[in-house]
Amino acid sequence: MFRLQAWIWLCLLSFTAAVFAQDKPEAPEFDVKAHYTKYEYRIPMRDGVHLFTSVYVPKDSSQPYPFLIDRTPYSVAPYGVDAYRTRLGPSPDFDRAGYIFVFQDVRGRYMSEGTFVEMRPHIDVKKSKQDVDDSSDLYDTIDWLLKNVPNNNGNAGIWGISYPGFFTSASIIDSHPALKAASPQAPMTDLFMGDDAYHGGAFMLAANFEFYVYFKPQQNPQFPPKTYPKFDWGTTDAYDFYLHAGPISNLKNYLAGASALWDDQVHHDTYDAYWKARNLAPHMKNIHCAVLTVGGWFDAEDLQGPFSTFHSIDEKNPGIFNALVMGPWVHGGWARYEGKHLGRVEFASDTGEYYRKNIVFPFFEQYLKGKGDAHLPKAYVFETGTNVWRQYSAWPPKNLERKTLYFQPGGGLSFEAPGNTGNSFDEYVSDPAKPVPFVNYAALNVPQEYMLSDQRFADKRTDVLVYETPVLQEDITIAGPISPKLFVSTSG
Repeated sequence: MFRLQAWIWLCLLSFTAAVFAQDKPEAPEFDVKAHYTKYEYRIPMRDGVHLFTSVYVPKDSSQPYPFLIDRTPYSVAPYGVDAYRTRLGPSPDFDRAGYIFVFQDVRGRYMSEGTFVEMRPHIDVKKSKQDVDDSSDLYDTIDWLLKNVPNNNGNAGIWGISYPGFFTSASIIDSHPALKAASPQAPMTDLFMGDDAYHGGAFMLAANFEFYVYFKPQQNPQFPPKTYPKFDWGTTDAYDFYLHAGPISNLKNYLAGASALWDDQVHHDTYDAYWKARNLAPHMKNIHCAVLTVGGWFDAEDLQGPFSTFHSIDEKNPGIFNALVMGPWVHGGWARYEGKHLGRVEFASDTGEYYRKNIVFPFFEQYLKGKGDAHLPKAYVFETGTNVWRQYSAWPPKNLERKTLYFQPGGGLSFEAPGNTGNSFDEYVSDPAKPVPFVNYAALNVPQEYMLSDQRFADKRTDVLVYETPVLQEDITIAGPISPKLFVSTSG
């Protein structure tokens, strides 16, 4: 017996989460050092800034290889030509197949020169060599690699997850002709309207608070610290911490010198010019490579970004290969886990392994090496509940039937519009001293499990409104965007 529920909460604190049941991460299966030689370069950009870049070249020189690039603000460590990563590509299959793997510290981060700017705004018309952004940095990087790293086949690809996903999306605009394939994964696209900072305009506290400890101003170049300072919550319960910290303006006092980016987040609390300049969607044109955008249905940080990226590229770049993949994963889970279950929710197959072997690996093999045909549809989407992969020629699917759910008197929810209810309304009283939690246990750090947690523990609270259908008589498949339309007033 299943029902649909709609909940209206006030003052949802964004925090959690104790580690929850997740399947085991994929174990390293490949000896990178035995098969690759590592080089380190400081690649010059057009404005004179040098970006630190690690390059892993296959020792087998019997054939040329394409470049596969990962640009990151999180450090390309380990540093030193004798210090190797244990994994290079999106999966061990890439390491075994042979690519020239390139890792780059973006501007102003760690061993790269320059100034770091959060989601650096794209410059559509560049009038001088000082007009730089991520697209110009990738262009200059590829141009240098082609001329200075031997035994390449003339093709380049780029990929990245989360912030590196943004760098992937931002880098492929007006790209170098050698760029043939890109995979932005969980990319940030519009920080205010859906990704990381403000979800639909509502500030997502925990996704930002601790995060900016890692973005302290730094003298470049510099190595990352051997250990990052751990934030001292002074409690095991983030609900308690935020409740007693006072207004949000107090929180920068805890950030130990990393408050500049935090201040930007908090001070720009409307969709102003700061956020609009960082919305990448309007600029995603002049893209000529194949694009595979990836996201997870249970991604607490960047669920909106993949859809925005996919649709923006589709609208502005007709004729290129542009596909979307959505699976039953948390943030970045498709790259790390088997994907057989999430918490207590089972998916009946190793969805992560399926994606790595049957989707992302064939994609890059086809477009960077000319090997085979990945036979990828426009949209490759995992349908939870039935636990099957669906292939569509468009997203949302073309044969959708649009439905509207209506609130009903007495907490009802129905596909039928209510009769004449006059000026009736439902109301609740919110107490800022007792905000509504969304998990029923003490927890810290960024939320993940709340995307699938049973939240019925809160439905008896007087400051929570719940609307519920009768028992469903048939299966319902929900596909495409869900858009609430609420009529709301407040006394405070």
